[in-house]
Amino acid sequence: MMKKTAGILLALLFALPIWACEVCEKQQPKILKGVSHGTGPQSDWDMPIIYVSGLIVLVTLVFSVKYLVKPNEDAKDHIKRSILNTPLHDGN
Repeated sequence: MMKKTAGILLALLFALPIWACEVCEKQQPKILKGVSHGTGPQSDWDMPIIYVSGLIVLVTLVFSVKYLVKPNEDAKDHIKRSILNTPLHDGN
């Protein structure tokens, strides 16, 4: 069921019109032509802000995957040990 639902969602995603219309395409800078709707950058700071934001997202994604795959929490004094080594009690 899950695979079927995912397949349907992917088909719907690719069926949506995602390319910019002709009017919007004329307003975009060369790098965004045909990709984005709306007006292009309004000032000289718009594209650098977008590039820095994209870089921050990319670095965050890389570190998230890195620490998810190999967390490297082997130290004996790691904070998780205080929870894992605490004996359970039944609240009496």
